Amino acid sequence: LSAGVCCCCAALRPRYKRLVDNIFPEDPKDGLVKADMEKLTFYAVSAPEKLDRIGAYLAERLSRDVVRHRYGYVLIAMEALDQLLMACHSQSIKPFVESFLHMVAKLLESGEPKLQVLGTNSFVKFANIEEDTPSYHRRYDFFVSRFSAMCHSCDHDPEIQTEIRIAGIRGIQGVVRKTVNDELRATIWEPQHMDKIVPSLLFNMQKIEDIDSRTGPPSSPTGGEKEENPALLAENCFRELLGRATYGNMNNAVRPVFAHLDHHRLWDPNEFAVSCFKIIMYSIQAQYSHHVIQEILGHLDARKRDSPRVRAGIIQVLLEAVAIAAKGSIGPTVLEVFNTLLKHLRISVDFELADRRSSAGSATFSTSSKESDERIVQNAIIQTIGFFGSNLPDYQRSEIMMFIMGKVPVFGTASQSLDPSHLGDLGTRRIQIMLLRSLLMVTSGYKATTISNALPPPFLDPLLSPSLMEDSELRQLVLEILHNLIDRHDNRAKLRGIRIIPDVSDLKIKRDKISRQDVSFMKKHGQQLYRHIYLGCKEEDNVQKNFELLFTSLALITIELANEEVVIDLIRLAIALQDIAIINEDNLPMFNRCGVMALVAAYLNFLSQMIAVPAFCQHVSKVIETRSLEASYFLPETIFKDKCNLPKSLEKHEKNLFFLTNKIAESLGGSGYSVERLSVPYVPQVTDEDRLSRRKSIVDTVSIQVDILPGNNTEDKVDNTEEITFEALKKAIDNNGLEEQEKEKRRLVIEKFQKAPFEEIAAQCETKANLLHDRLAQILELTIRPPPSPSGTMTITAGHAHYQSVPVYEMKFPDLCVY
Repeated sequence: LSAGVCCCCAALRPRYKRLVDNIFPEDPKDGLVKADMEKLTFYAVSAPEKLDRIGAYLAERLSRDVVRHRYGYVLIAMEALDQLLMACHSQSIKPFVESFLHMVAKLLESGEPKLQVLGTNSFVKFANIEEDTPSYHRRYDFFVSRFSAMCHSCDHDPEIQTEIRIAGIRGIQGVVRKTVNDELRATIWEPQHMDKIVPSLLFNMQKIEDIDSRTGPPSSPTGGEKEENPALLAENCFRELLGRATYGNMNNAVRPVFAHLDHHRLWDPNEFAVSCFKIIMYSIQAQYSHHVIQEILGHLDARKRDSPRVRAGIIQVLLEAVAIAAKGSIGPTVLEVFNTLLKHLRISVDFELADRRSSAGSATFSTSSKESDERIVQNAIIQTIGFFGSNLPDYQRSEIMMFIMGKVPVFGTASQSLDPSHLGDLGTRRIQIMLLRSLLMVTSGYKATTISNALPPPFLDPLLSPSLMEDSELRQLVLEILHNLIDRHDNRAKLRGIRIIPDVSDLKIKRDKISRQDVSFMKKHGQQLYRHIYLGCKEEDNVQKNFELLFTSLALITIELANEEVVIDLIRLAIALQDIAIINEDNLPMFNRCGVMALVAAYLNFLSQMIAVPAFCQHVSKVIETRSLEASYFLPETIFKDKCNLPKSLEKHEKNLFFLTNKIAESLGGSGYSVERLSVPYVPQVTDEDRLSRRKSIVDTVSIQVDILPGNNTEDKVDNTEEITFEALKKAIDNNGLEEQEKEKRRLVIEKFQKAPFEEIAAQCETKANLLHDRLAQILELTIRPPPSPSGTMTITAGHAHYQSVPVYEMKFPDLCVY
C-alpha cells in the first residue's frame, strides 16, 4: 500500500521535477544519467516557460546537497545546469540565469576549494554565452568581490593556493567579458569594482616578478603553462581589461595601479612598476595614451614630498610611457609634460640646496646620500625631457625648444618661471646646466630646412647670452646645441677632435649650395655667432674639449653657412683670435694662449682647403710647417697632449710663425675675393648685457688700439700695434700736410660707410664710444710731457688720476680728436 501511495505521489508531481530527479543516479559515482538528461533538455527547449522552474528546483537540490556535503550530487547538478544553459537561448532563459547565478554563488561561498573551482568554471562557461538582449537589472558585485578574494588566497597548501588563485583570475576574466561589451551596462568600470579587480590582478603579476628576480628571466610559456601560471593568466586578463577600456573609464582602470604600487612600495625599485605601465601603454588604444600620461603626472605631483628615489621611480615610469606614446598620439599633453617636469626639476634643486645648507659644517653620510639621490631625480627628469622632445615631429620640437629655452635663467628675460633670485648662484647654475642638457637631447637629430627656422632670434639671443658663459661646462653645452642645429648634413662626427687635417677631401664633407635664407640669416645674426666664439676663446677655464667644440663650430659655419662674405668675416675672426694670444690683454694662462693659436691653425688649415685657393693654402701650410719645426706647441697635436713644454712668452717669436693679414689678402685678392675688409680688425658687438652683467664687460677687453678706419698698410698684423710714446704724440700733432690727411680721412670714412656691413659699423662705433674715456686716461698718464703752449693750461680729471696745469694741445689721432 505504501509503495502504491509513493508511486501515486510521484505520478502527481510536476513533470519537470520528475525529469530533474531522474538525472540523478542512486550512486553519484555513476555520474549524470545521460538518457534522462536528454529528455530534460528536450523538455526545456520545447517548453521554455518551464526553464525558471527547472532552475529553481535544481538550485534547491544543489543547496541541500551542499549543506549535506553530498558533493557528488553537486557536481551532477552543475553539469546539468551547464548543459541546459548551453542548449537554451530564448528570452525565457533570463529567470533561469538568476537561479544559475544563485547556485554559482552558493558554491563560491563554500569553504571547499573544489566547489569554488567548480562554481568558477560554470560561471566562465556562462560568461562565454552571448545573450540576445542584455539584462540591465543583473549585477555582478558579489562575483567581483568573491573572485577578487580568491585571487589573494593564502591556503597553506601551495597547489590548492595556486588552483584557487587561477580560479579567481578566470572568474574576473569572465566578469569582464560578460559586462564590458555592453556600453549601457558599465557597472564593472565603477571605481568600487576597479579598486578590487586591478589590485587582484597586479598582486598575482607581482608574485611572479618576485620569483623571476631570484631565478632569472622566465622561458616562453606554452598554452598549458599560461593556464597553470597565475601571473601569466593575470597579465592576459589585465591586458584584455585595458584593451576594452574607453575614453570615459580609462582613468578608473589606471588609478588603482598607482594605489597598489604605493601600498606595496614598488616605486623603489621600480622594475615591476615599469613593466606594469608598459603593459598599460601597449594594451590601451593609442588615442588614449595621453590619459595615462596625465595620470602619471598627477601622481608625481601628489608624491612630490616623497623620497628622491620614489620620485625618480615615478619619473622613470613616465619616461617609459612617453617613449611608447611618442610613437603614436600624444594629444594635448606635450607642454603639460614639460611644464610639470621642469617644475619638479626646480623642486629637486630646492631640496638639494636645502640639504646642502642644512649640512654646512657637518657633512654626514646620510645627507650626501640624499644629495646624490636628488641628482638621480634630476638626471631622470632630463632624460625624460630629452627623450620625449627628440621623438616629437619637427614642428612640435621647435616649440618645445623655445619652451625650454624660455625656462633657462638668463639675464634680461622678462619673466622666468624658474626665478633665479631664490636659487642663488649655485642653484641657478644647476638649473642652467640641466636645462641645457635636456635641450641638447631635444635638438639631437633636428633637421631644419633653413637655419632661421632652427635659430630664431627669441631662441638664439638667450642661448648666446653671456649669462650662459659663466663656466666651462655651460659653454660646452651651448656649443653642442649649436652644432645640433647648424649641422644639417651630419658632418660633425667627421670633424670630431681638433687637429691639422692633411686632406679635407678625405672626410667626404656633405654640403649644399648656400640658400638665400641662410645668407640673410648670416647678415642679420652672423655677428652674434662670431662674438660668441670670440668671447669663448678668451675664457681662462677653457679645457681641451672647449677648444675642440670651438673648432667644430667654426668648421660647421664654414660648411653650412659660408659664402664669400662670410669667409672674409671668418678670416677676420681667426686673425682676431690670434691677436688675443699674441697681445694677451686678458692675461690668459700660457696653455690658453697656445690653445687659441692651435685653434686658429687648425681652422685656417680647414678653411683654406674648403675654399681651395692655392696661394692661401700655401701660406697656411708654410706657417704650419714652420710651427711644427720651431714651435710645435702652436699646433693642436702637441699642445693638447698630457705633457707639453710651454714657452715662457710669445713676444720673441718670429713673424713666420703667425698668419699674416697682408699675405692672406694678397692670396685671396688674386682669386676674386673682396679683401678690403680684411684690413679692418674684427671687433665684437657690445650688448646691454655686457655692460650690466656680473662678468667682466667686453668693453674692458677690446684692445684700445683697434681703429674703426683702416690704417696705413703694414707688413703684417703683428706690427699693426704701435706703442703710445711721446714721439708718437709729437708725430700725431704735426701740422705738416694736415690738409691732405684730412681729405684722405674723409675719403676713407665715406668708403667705409659705403662698403662695410651695417652691423660691423654699428658695433665698432659703439665700442669706440665706450672706449673714449679709458683711452683719454691712458694718453694723459704718460710720464713724458711736452713744453707748455702759449694757449695756457687747464685741470683735467681722468679715471682716478687728477692732472693740473696740463698743456692743451690739438691732438690728432686716427679715431679720436681732443681739443
